[in-house]
Amino acid sequence: MNPTLAPVILVIEDDPAIQKVLRVSLEAGGYQVVEARTGQDGVLQAATRSPDVIILDLGLPDMAGEATAREIRQWSSVPILVVSARGKEFDKVAVLDAGVDDYLTKPFSIQELLARLRALLRRRRPVDHAQPAVFQAGDLVLDVAQRRVTLADRPVHLTRHEYRLLCLLMRHAGRVLTHSYLLREIWGPDAAEQTHYIRVYINQLRRKIEADPSRPRHILTEPGVGYRWAESP
Repeated sequence: MNPTLAPVILVIEDDPAIQKVLRVSLEAGGYQVVEARTGQDGVLQAATRSPDVIILDLGLPDMAGEATAREIRQWSSVPILVVSARGKEFDKVAVLDAGVDDYLTKPFSIQELLARLRALLRRRRPVDHAQPAVFQAGDLVLDVAQRRVTLADRPVHLTRHEYRLLCLLMRHAGRVLTHSYLLREIWGPDAAEQTHYIRVYINQLRRKIEADPSRPRHILTEPGVGYRWAESP
């Protein structure tokens, strides 16, 4: 790959050993790597180097990773992948609600990291900014203009909330949508704590669109955090 065309990955990580592993692995994968060891430097690099994806650690010496993400989100929509040793549900939900696109817990495999990066880069590619009218995953088709869902060319009858939930998931394919985000978008701010709503409707939706609802291929659970629509390779 021509180095000038290689995607630029900004790594905001203060641990030199992890930073080295990431740099070597990413460069071997054909990426250009820009490094920062503090949150403030990371924000500066994000503003001046126009990265295609940011890899962000939460345990930075000068500012919380969540605060770093929020500052970048004030002016940029660049995909952000958090890589952190903090694996608690609270930490994941907090940064995802701060605008982070994905979360990977340390220790992690390089192959999984690269797969997550590829998914983020697919969404980063220049596209027509108009919302697509049709979403498709295998033989499942969502036609937004006609408000119609079909599976293997047969109509799928969804309730209003099931339909809105499916739209959100398919529009944001590959991204973790937190319980609180889904509740706000579908039921409004007063339902922020009613996580059982989501669980019930996800189960109903899986029964209607998954070949095996007990082993879903489309709607994946991020335990304690939310749900992700599985992107096609």
